[in-house]
Amino acid sequence: MISQHIALLVGAAFGMFAVIFGAFGAHALKKVLNSKQLKGFETGIKYQMYHALALLFTGSYFSNTSLHQWMYTSFIAGTVLFSFSIYGLVISDAKGKKFRFLGPITPLGGLLLIVGWGLLFYNLITTF
Repeated sequence: MISQHIALLVGAAFGMFAVIFGAFGAHALKKVLNSKQLKGFETGIKYQMYHALALLFTGSYFSNTSLHQWMYTSFIAGTVLFSFSIYGLVISDAKGKKFRFLGPITPLGGLLLIVGWGLLFYNLITTF
């Protein structure tokens, strides 16, 4: 499971790469992707940034209990599976050889993100 320290480091890295990928998408990929593909790529970036911020918040606010470690793990694994599968789908589609095996991975990542938010909600409701 992921520790509080790792959650903060990964949150910062997710944020940094979301900005890099956003700039890459806005400049280099804008010439290669159609509008639907660009919108999909931007969705991956948005979710990556949202969960970078979620990791920074939760890693700063919470400790290393088992519940928190599951929350961190869900956010990290969910972001990797959701956002990075979208990046792979979009870029492979633009190159004319869509990696269809990535399609089922995206909703699995989304499910893990929901689990992370559910654990955050549960933690907050039991804390107050």
